[in-house]
Parts: sequence; structure tokens; C-alpha cells
Amino acid sequence: MGVIALSVRESIEAKMTEALAPVHLDVINESHMHSVPPGSESHFKLVIVSDRFEGLSRVKRHRTVNGILEKELREDLHALSMETLTAAEWADRHGRTFDSPACLGGGKA
Repeated sequence: MGVIALSVRESIEAKMTEALAPVHLDVINESHMHSVPPGSESHFKLVIVSDRFEGLSRVKRHRTVNGILEKELREDLHALSMETLTAAEWADRHGRTFDSPACLGGGKA
């Protein structure tokens, strides 16, 4: 019996869940906002709320995520934005996230 390949979104979700045990996780495929073929999985936004970010700077949090997603960043992703928060920071924001900017590349401007 063959192994079923995960989509890029599913792979990101599984790796984030295993490595960071998030209390909240959004893996948002924003590829449709860019000049890519329909169904692409090349542009993602992550919202990750994890106690494992406690005491880490934003740069260290992002480096942690980049390390976990090393394969995807090397092979699949063109762009990755992320919001990396502790549970307290998430509560202070009342669960609000930032909107991604409009794409200005590939003839979209």
C-alpha cells in the first residue's frame, strides 16, 4: 500500500502541531491573491499561538518556524508570512490578526 502525499497546507499544519503544540493555528493558503495557477500552494500565512514562544524574540520565533518548515521553504513555498504569539499575546489581541497586503508583483500592480 502506497503512502499518501500530504498537501503543502496539510504538511505545514502537521509539522506546526507536532513541534509547537499550538493552542491556536491558522494555515491560510493565500496563493489565490498572487499571479499563480489556480490550486497553487505557494503563498501561505501562519497564525501560530504557542506557549513555546514564551521568552523568545519575534526573530527567534520566526527562525524556529523556518527551521521546522525547512523542506517546504526550500521546495514548495514562494512566500510565508507569520504571526507568532504566546497565549497571553493572543488574548491581548482578542484573537485579531493582520490582513495580508495586496500582491504587487507578477502584473497585479
